[in-house]
Amino acid sequence: MADGWDAFVVSFYRGSIGLLFVFVWLALRPHGSGLSSRRLWFWSAIAGVGVAGNFSFYFVSIAHGSVAVAVTLMYCAPVFVYLVSFALRLESSTALKWAAIAVVMVGIGLLTQIHDIGASGLTLIGVGAGLLAGLSYAVFIFGFKYAAPHGSPQAILTIAFAVLAAILIWPSDSDQIIAALSTPDWALFLVLGVLGAGLSFIIYIIGLNHTAPAVASIVAMVEPVTASLFGVVVLNENLVGMQILGMGLILVTVTALSAVPSSGRPPADLTLDSSR
Repeated sequence: MADGWDAFVVSFYRGSIGLLFVFVWLALRPHGSGLSSRRLWFWSAIAGVGVAGNFSFYFVSIAHGSVAVAVTLMYCAPVFVYLVSFALRLESSTALKWAAIAVVMVGIGLLTQIHDIGASGLTLIGVGAGLLAGLSYAVFIFGFKYAAPHGSPQAILTIAFAVLAAILIWPSDSDQIIAALSTPDWALFLVLGVLGAGLSFIIYIIGLNHTAPAVASIVAMVEPVTASLFGVVVLNENLVGMQILGMGLILVTVTALSAVPSSGRPPADLTLDSSR
């Protein structure tokens, strides 16, 4: 993006390269794919809409803010899952859960310095896009959870990434999509697609088969921390003391919230539990 590539183009190639990986995974392990199930296709498409929004809004948030803020706001996804679950009566509402959500909101306020957003170097677009990235990931979680009983993870992800590519080709700059195929930056697109969508999703799902959901939720806390450190060390981004405090409140509270046993379906944790 520093070289002028549009966030939607970056997201499109990230998802398209990821599509190649999960398609190969499906071809190698086609058993129990469930591709004949209409429900699999429907919920996988919903998951695709979610991951398309997640990828796009995440990069938009980075472009208008910072990696640290974008990744931490995206990590609020379980809060959105709980709020939707409360509204649809899929999850019981308790004082502890509402207290945790309130703490996260305080953390967001401190992290984004919403009271003085101009002076903090952030923009409303950056903050809004970061929150939408988290909301989109919550949509992905719901879609994946409801699709999982009807087919294999590789089938779900193949459909989801295909939907992502179909969606993101519309807002993307067509000239940039073509130019990206012959640019010297292609290596960066490839690395982003392989590590950020291909291998990462496959390894994550395989890992869930050998890890308890609560443990996986705690491990997931490493992502915002490492991304934030990367932004500070490599990209020379800065975080003031109150922002670090806000980030800590969000990470600790969301991790604890994710580890709380769910009382309904789909589970409100951040993991994507699958036995296939």
